Amino acid sequence: MITVLGSINMDLVTSTDKDPDWGETVIGSQFHTNFGGKGANQAVAAAKLGAKVQMIGAVGNDAFGQDYLEHLKQYGIKTEHIQTIQNERTGVAAITLHNEENKIIVVPGANAHVTPEVVEKHKEAIQQSEWLLLQLEIPAESVNKAIEIAHATGTKVILNPAPFQPIPQTWIEKLTYLTPNESEANQLLKQYSGNKFNLQDKLIITKGEKGVTFYQNEQENHIPAPKVKAVDTTGAGDTFNGALTTALAEGTTLKEACEFASKAAAISVTKLGAQTGMPAREEL
Repeated sequence: MITVLGSINMDLVTSTDKDPDWGETVIGSQFHTNFGGKGANQAVAAAKLGAKVQMIGAVGNDAFGQDYLEHLKQYGIKTEHIQTIQNERTGVAAITLHNEENKIIVVPGANAHVTPEVVEKHKEAIQQSEWLLLQLEIPAESVNKAIEIAHATGTKVILNPAPFQPIPQTWIEKLTYLTPNESEANQLLKQYSGNKFNLQDKLIITKGEKGVTFYQNEQENHIPAPKVKAVDTTGAGDTFNGALTTALAEGTTLKEACEFASKAAAISVTKLGAQTGMPAREEL
């Protein structure tokens, strides 16, 4: 069983041919809603690839929250550890697209209610899992609590350090793997520059079209990315993390897991949308 602890957001996407100035009203060209949030994205990626997945998180008692719970159930994801917060709204990301650039405002909503107390309430779900997958779109103290619970019971932990914030050494010592992109990896290495603590062997660095770098016994290994025509890179990192955890849960080597995850991520960028672009097992 894989447990994903993380964010659940509804993405509200508006496309416009003109980026409005403050106080200006313009006519948009398209609007659509997508199921998003890094936590839910990674849970869906793993489930679509055949993993047994349960999620810990929170939604509001609004239409978005109910729609999202039904959406997750369609992929076979266990939702009994997702709380519905009364008098609160489901997290949203308001996204404006203009000339292939975007502006995003995230309102955490119910995600902010995923407190350490909530994590403690669902600790058995973590304890009974082989792998725990984390990101940083919920409160840091809750991530800390989950890492402590997992470490105490031998559950292996993958942390995708996004959106980036400084990572305490006490976290790193208890993690199995860290999966930053290049920018996040540079910030991590800068944070621990000159520190004798060995960070490298826990790093799996995603580099987009340049592939993936990982370390074993302080030796650098590189896996090139499959060559594809990218249409939409949204959710590629989340696809990679869900696929990586799926492969590791199946008992593959780290190299095999990185190759599997790279293929999944490559397929995902050939389609529009984050979760809609994530491949099913047969596509790999």
